[in-house]
Amino acid sequence: MTSRQSIRAIALASAAFAGVASMPTFAQQVAGVDANDGDIVVTARRREESLLDVPIAVTAFSGAALEKSGAIDITDIGNVTPNTTLENSRGTNSTLTAFIRGVGQQDPVPGFEAGIGIYLDDVYLNRPQAGVLDIYDVERIEVLRGPQGTLYGRNTIGGAVKYVTRALPDKMQLKVRATYGSYDQADLVVSASTPITDMIRVGGSVARLSRGGFGDNLNIKGLENYNKDIWAGRGTLEIGGNGQPVLIRISGDYSRDKSDPRNGHRLIPGLVSGAPVLDDVFDTRAGLNNPKQDVKAYGLAMNVSAQLSDTLTLRSISAWRKDRSFTPIDFDALPSVDVDVPAVYRNEQLSQEFQLLYESDRLNGLVGFYYLDARASTAFDVLLGLQGAAIGFPGLNGYTAGDVRTDTWSVFGDFTYDFTEQLSLSVGGRFTNDRRNAFIYKANRITGTSPEFGGVNPPIILGLPATNFRGERTFKEFTPRASLSFKPDTNNMVYASYSKGFKGGGFDPRGAGTSAPISNPAAGRTYEDIYNFLSFDPEKVNSYELGYKGSLFDRRLTLSLAGFYSDYKDVQIPGSVGCISGGVQTFCGITTNAAKARIKGVEAEANAVLVRDFAGSGSRVSLNGALGYIDAQYRRFIGPTGADVANQRTFQNTPKWTVSGTLAASGMALASGTIDASTTLSYRSLTHQFEVPIPALDQPGYALWDASITWTSDDERYSLGLHGKNLTDKRYITSGYNYQSAAGTSTLGREGVLTAFYGNPRQVFVTAGLKF
Repeated sequence: MTSRQSIRAIALASAAFAGVASMPTFAQQVAGVDANDGDIVVTARRREESLLDVPIAVTAFSGAALEKSGAIDITDIGNVTPNTTLENSRGTNSTLTAFIRGVGQQDPVPGFEAGIGIYLDDVYLNRPQAGVLDIYDVERIEVLRGPQGTLYGRNTIGGAVKYVTRALPDKMQLKVRATYGSYDQADLVVSASTPITDMIRVGGSVARLSRGGFGDNLNIKGLENYNKDIWAGRGTLEIGGNGQPVLIRISGDYSRDKSDPRNGHRLIPGLVSGAPVLDDVFDTRAGLNNPKQDVKAYGLAMNVSAQLSDTLTLRSISAWRKDRSFTPIDFDALPSVDVDVPAVYRNEQLSQEFQLLYESDRLNGLVGFYYLDARASTAFDVLLGLQGAAIGFPGLNGYTAGDVRTDTWSVFGDFTYDFTEQLSLSVGGRFTNDRRNAFIYKANRITGTSPEFGGVNPPIILGLPATNFRGERTFKEFTPRASLSFKPDTNNMVYASYSKGFKGGGFDPRGAGTSAPISNPAAGRTYEDIYNFLSFDPEKVNSYELGYKGSLFDRRLTLSLAGFYSDYKDVQIPGSVGCISGGVQTFCGITTNAAKARIKGVEAEANAVLVRDFAGSGSRVSLNGALGYIDAQYRRFIGPTGADVANQRTFQNTPKWTVSGTLAASGMALASGTIDASTTLSYRSLTHQFEVPIPALDQPGYALWDASITWTSDDERYSLGLHGKNLTDKRYITSGYNYQSAAGTSTLGREGVLTAFYGNPRQVFVTAGLKF
């Protein structure tokens, strides 16, 4: 029996474990509080509050629940969070694509502000590279839906995902967690911490995360496809806390991803070679492996909290981060040099945030200041050997380099006043000042791979550079927020809120100046023409929300309901097309504020306790559910010809329906321990990959089935788990590339590019945990 067959047999056997208790709950549990009874506590408004008191659409997952459900990385929570998409970006192992309520960014292009903010221990990650955070030593993960910016960090127009690591305990501790499963998945996480004195604690974690490929590279011996090869670590020093008025937390993290290149599945035969479509969607014939895939990300942060008085607390969040991604992207996924893209992304950021929090009987809130200095650069080749050979330049390369620097500061504040125990008003606002500096260079080279990737130095240019541009823009905006909440009793709340979101404009670092329209043909193309073509304006959204949160039937049923409506203006539409530059076909970025949209929808989350304290054993059975419905439509979309084509455009990564249900059984006694078991079914309706429907790439509705069973000893020192993901082995597309015309001819390269990337197949794995 082969390794894959044996794993399949284990997967089918695991289907017998249908029941869950440890599926991520809707919010963080706090020591001494039973979340299953309704007193769920979150920190969405920078202070500990019951979920029933927070007039914000927020879903949260405790670290313990994530661990028991077998969650691997941050993308796992997207399946059970309404109107949310979290997935690997196309062609990468570690870059994150995030969408919430129709807002996000598909293509991780430097120079674009993220529609969804990702936070690691309150530090905003300015770029999505290295944003697929693996889950280990996690305290909780919170997902906030709708515009954010009056309470912390960077302004984000669509929402935020907050990844919070565990605080250090006040006694010595050693934890080991090991995983083995399908495709030779082998993970090991070792965490240790100890107090040095009553005031000082140190701790750290080391993680080795590995897995064989779901498929193979049939062209380059020794390369797998969709494999995993990661080393990661974190270290923390804490001073103070434990009743002291000051807590200083200094932390550092590092990750290195040397997985093989992730290549897509061709959906069409080769137009020149006639290469047939492969049977296994995870196999590839890609011929590019230069540069070697190598992603490094690391950072330092210092969080300081000082209680100045009974009502005032001062917080400071200082951080520096840097990452570098070398990645070979073979668009055509064939051995020929035809739209092969060696690429490198480099990011660095320095940020500082101050918050002054006020807390009293009736008035609670904060004022803050945020500063970010960030640099995002990219350089990539577009190797077009087949086309170049036809015109006498077999080393044809459409080279592009872009460098976008962001200098931004903002002041923000948000306060809540309780008129009575039942009626509260929250008012907040933010002023943002964004300055963007850009350098964009584009030229056709005829000496193949560029020096950045080991090619000829200096390269030889064919003709003049298509783009050699420098520009600067500044964007300023005030974004208010207000909400009114009413609690008829302690277990129920209704609220209404309004918030304005803002995402700064910038410059497309892949754009071609020769594509800019000429405003004065007699004078030729001017700097102003190129400036206007390469730059794009901010986008804005006015979002309205009505919600209800409640705990019913002696806290056996907890509900969160929200209805929202958004006016979305000047929507930034980043894209890339095959274009003519210097007389040859090449690759160009095109970004416009083409669109105006209306987004409306509803969200519901529920936790129902079906059986409580079964037979006096303390065990329980519960049912968790989440539902999201969204109607996102463009009301105006100006196409390349200047016509309004809104009725022909769709929202990407925004399925109309997202539904999940988890049946849970927890606390069942067995062998000096307890059993938690789970089964989860999630569904996503038709998902479009681009603004233009592409039937071959668009993913029809599909369902995924997961299950877990975990035993934990009574003293919580030992644990064993069996976990299954995508147990029906569903094949589903998450992203893709398309450079085909409606007639089926290639618009970039000669073999044709219509390539899909797929979600993970069935995986089954066991976990073992030790705690000392």
